[in-house]
Formats: sequence, C-alpha cells, structure tokens
Amino acid sequence: MRVAVVGHVEWIEFARVPHLPSAGEIVHALEAWEAPAGGGAVAVVQLAKLAGAATFYTALGDDERGHRTERGLTELGVRVRAAYRPEPQRRGFTHLDADGERTITIIGRRHGPKAEDGLPWDELDDTAAVYFTAGNPGAVREARRAGALVATPRAFAELVEARVELDALVSSGSDPGERYDVGRLEPPPRVVVRTAGAEGGTFETADGRRGRFEATPLPGPPKDAYGCGDSFAAGLTYGLGAGMELEAALHLAARCGAACLTGKGPYEGQLRQA
Repeated sequence: MRVAVVGHVEWIEFARVPHLPSAGEIVHALEAWEAPAGGGAVAVVQLAKLAGAATFYTALGDDERGHRTERGLTELGVRVRAAYRPEPQRRGFTHLDADGERTITIIGRRHGPKAEDGLPWDELDDTAAVYFTAGNPGAVREARRAGALVATPRAFAELVEARVELDALVSSGSDPGERYDVGRLEPPPRVVVRTAGAEGGTFETADGRRGRFEATPLPGPPKDAYGCGDSFAAGLTYGLGAGMELEAALHLAARCGAACLTGKGPYEGQLRQA
C-alpha cells in the first residue's frame, strides 16, 4: 500500500534535562542528540514503518541542515521528494524533562511544498492515503489525488482556500494551535478527531455521528512525548487508506501514539507493523 505525507520538517536538537529551567536558571543536559523531526517528518517515518515504505513531499532550506535533513530521513526509510528553498532550514530545540514531557522552541519559517514546485504529484494518483501538514492550497489539491486525505488544523488557512473534502481532520483538545470547531471548513471533513492524550479522544462525523475512543495501554514505560500526536495521525491515515472502519483506524492510531511515548525521541518506539 502506497502512503505519503505532504508537509514540513524541522531539524531538531533534543536535550534531556532533570527539569525545565526557570527564569535565569542554568540546567545541564543528561544527554543530547539531533534529528530531522516536526509533524510531517514524524508522521512519514511512522507511515513507512506501518506500510514498509512512504514518500515525503516537502520543501527544505538549501543549506547544510536542509541537506542533512534529507539524508537523515532517507536513512529512516523515507523516500524524499523535496524542493529546495534559498533560505535556512527551519530548526528547533526541544527540552525533555524527567516525566518525558517536551517543550519546543522553533526557529525560522515553516517550509511547505507548493503545487508549482515540480514535484512528482502524479504519483499520488496511485497512493492510498496522504497526511497533510503544510503546503500551499495547490499542494492540498494535489494531495487530494490520494484515496484518503487526512490533515492537521495547523494548515488551516491553506485548507480553507483549497476547498477540498478531507477524510479526516485530526485536532487536539489541549494544543491551541490544533483546535478546530465544526463548521469552519467547506466542504466539512468526513470526520473530525479530537485527541486528549491518556484520556483517548472523541470523533464527530459530517453526518452528526459522535463517539469516543480509548487510549491504549503503553507497551512499556513512558520515555518521551515528542511525536506522539503525529504518530497517532499517521496511524489514522494508514488505517483509513487501508479501508478500515473508523473505530478500527482510531484504535490503530492510538496504538501508534502509545508506542511512540515509550521510545527515546520520536522514532525509537514507533509501531513497526499495522
């Protein structure tokens, strides 16, 4: 099954600290590492682990970090199709505290692909499912070529202008940047999913059906919350593309989110088979 992400990536420096620093405080990292991450990157790596392969349609800064990002994603099993921009690669810094919670600082403008970038969009005609995190309205329309299209509200302005029907919109009940009120997109998504971490979440379909889904038990001790929501979205995308019923796709998504929480960084714990 062919799956893909149309979206963004950041080069992230991670530092595990005993606690988040308060104003004026210096803390010493217990360990540190770097990796390509951000919503699009985490989701496409999770999709590659579920499906055996996945393609990432993106845009990168034409600098050392941007080229390192492409190499890093390729090493993680992703087929990268990128347009390079004449500006620095977007990057960020993440503190991970003793409870595994992440606090993120992002530096630079989000790079998303554009329909006019000349990427091989025709490949999406044979793609079962796409998750959209960033890009211009034309890129949203290209993504709609796929059998199923899932998106995040972080790309809300582009989704509004594109005026395509989403199979699912994955929003957060706690993150202000990912909240969504029904009725703000036209046509409306077939289903709006609202995640609530350990509390599971809710869904509402365009025809008015509502329900809840449960979080799944962690397959190990919690280590790192970075990437859990994006892994969830990837699991839902895979499930809908595979033709699963909504409840089954949400169960797979919850498994992906729980698995991610048990690994160091966004990739170590991700679920490897659907």
